[in-house]
Amino acid sequence: MYAIIKTGGKQYKVHEGDILNVDKLSLEPKATVDFEVIAIKDADSLKVGKDVENAKVSAEVIVESRDKKVIIYKKRRRKDSKLKRGFRRSFTQVRITSIAA
Repeated sequence: MYAIIKTGGKQYKVHEGDILNVDKLSLEPKATVDFEVIAIKDADSLKVGKDVENAKVSAEVIVESRDKKVIIYKKRRRKDSKLKRGFRRSFTQVRITSIAA
């Protein structure tokens, strides 16, 4: 059984027990969070729309951290034009504890 959840403007396919890095949620470690469910796939059927209104995917927050730095470098040839930028994405690492249809 797996579910497709939505958080932070992105969609993720998750199974029970998966560890997932999502956009920062500003929660303490060991807190629980519920995600919006888009679809659930059982052994024989796929449920979407009104069939998943009462469905629930629960997760436990493991840690909040920041990724490695990503460097963006743009160079326009023969123009003496260069641009170097970088950023570190903040994320929350969660473990999917239960998928309830």
